[in-house]
Parts: sequence; structure tokens; C-alpha cells
Amino acid sequence: MRTINTQAIKQAVFEACQSIQFRYSKPMEEAIKNYMDQEMGVGKAILKVLLDNSELASNQHIPMCQDTGMVVIFLKLGQQLHLEGDYVIDMINEGVKEAYDVAYLRKSIVKDPLLERVNTNDNTPAVVHIEMTNDDRCEILLSAKGFGSENMSKLAMLTPAHGLKGVEEFVLNTVFTAGPNACPPMVVGVGIGGTMDQAALLAKEALFNEVGDRNPDERYANLERDWLEKINASGIGPQGLGGKTTAIDLFIKTAPTHIAGLPVAVNINCHMTRHVHITL
Repeated sequence: MRTINTQAIKQAVFEACQSIQFRYSKPMEEAIKNYMDQEMGVGKAILKVLLDNSELASNQHIPMCQDTGMVVIFLKLGQQLHLEGDYVIDMINEGVKEAYDVAYLRKSIVKDPLLERVNTNDNTPAVVHIEMTNDDRCEILLSAKGFGSENMSKLAMLTPAHGLKGVEEFVLNTVFTAGPNACPPMVVGVGIGGTMDQAALLAKEALFNEVGDRNPDERYANLERDWLEKINASGIGPQGLGGKTTAIDLFIKTAPTHIAGLPVAVNINCHMTRHVHITL
């Protein structure tokens, strides 16, 4: 049985919280360059500014955006893995605190969501989802979720009668309604199935895919391509100012559901889609 000290998880979180803030991932950078070749006028100019911004942020070690996000983590722990050290959730939050402090990242979390919106002043707590796996691995999927795009996300409890057409209409209408508010070009995560809460988690986890990843089920892979094409035909374009690039990519994750249900969630990322996948 492998043993991992939770201090290693803290260190991984500390490093990841910073690295995702200062530059696009390589696949995202390449995708923006490819889309830029297809754009003209304002759309092309905006995509060039986005790439320049990423380069400048990387060189000066400053965040690409002033909204440095709420940290969301999917922690996948193997059943044959032993954790030692301090409580893992505490260690994750310590990693977030230290990263947001030393890197001068904006602290955006309020302790009470409704009655007393006082800032926690350290960007914690992080949102942590723990999943058990049948191995001895420790995987950390970490993102910094900005709320310009998060606020544009939606959930619908459809019924089987809505069918494929109803799901497609909901997904496309959600993206079209988001428009410039989600800082396009966006990345779209779609979760279908399960229960209300699982559909939302599926949509969130879908955003950890890298640009170009396709659903292993060719039927859903075709839907990803089709919906992405329809979104980009909308003309919303980069930053909502018109063009061919409203979304960089769209990913679908599914789960079994009840005979009477068809839950659908759409979670949207802005163009920065800050995320990283770490294996310890």
C-alpha cells in the first residue's frame, strides 16, 4: 500500500494555484492561434490581444485576469492508498491560502453567501469533491473558477419527452444567453444524467478536458462537434464583439439516470479555462 503525506498534496495545490493563473495551457494557446487564423477584423484583433496578455502575464508573473477565481478541486483517492499527516481538506485550504498570499492573487471568497458577505481574506475555503478509485493513486484536478462565466451556468430538470432536441435547445440557449458576459471565447461543459447534483458535477468536471478531447462514445463526440459548430455560427464572437469564435470547445459527460428524468447542466468557462491535472 502506497503512503502519501498530505503535506505533498498541500504543496501540489500551492504550486498549481499559481501556475494556472499566469499563462494559457499549451493546447488552449494553440487553439486560440488556430481560431485566430480563421477570424478577421475585430475578432482576430481580440484573439491576438488575449495571446499577448497571456505572454505578458507569464513574463511579469501577474495573473491574466483580475478575477483569480474560486478554487475547485476534484480529489481522486485510491482505495489502496494511505494518507498520513494532517487532515487533507485542511492541507488543501492551507495550500490555497499560501498561494493566494505569496502570488498576490485576488481574494474573492465571502464566508456567508447571503446575510453577511464578509471576505474571508484568504480565498478559502476551496470547493473539494472527493472520489474513491480502485487503485493506489492520488489525482488532483484543480481549477480557479471565475464567476463571470460561473454566473452564466444553468441546470434544467428536463424529462425524457424533451429528448435530444430539448437538450440541444437548452445547451445552445444557455450559451447564447451568456453571450459577452462569459468572456468568450468560452469553453462549455455539459453534464447529462444522474440527479440534479450529479449533472452539475459532470458539467464541472467536463471542463477539465483539454481542447480537442472528445467523448469516447462517438455519438456524444459527434454532438460535441455539432453543438460547437452551432455555437460558433451564432456570430457572438470574441468578447461578444462579433466573429466566428464564440467557443473554443465543448465537452459532454454523461451518467445513468432515472427512467423519469433527464437532468442537464451547462457549466461555462471563460477563455482562460484555468485548470490542471496532477498525479502524485
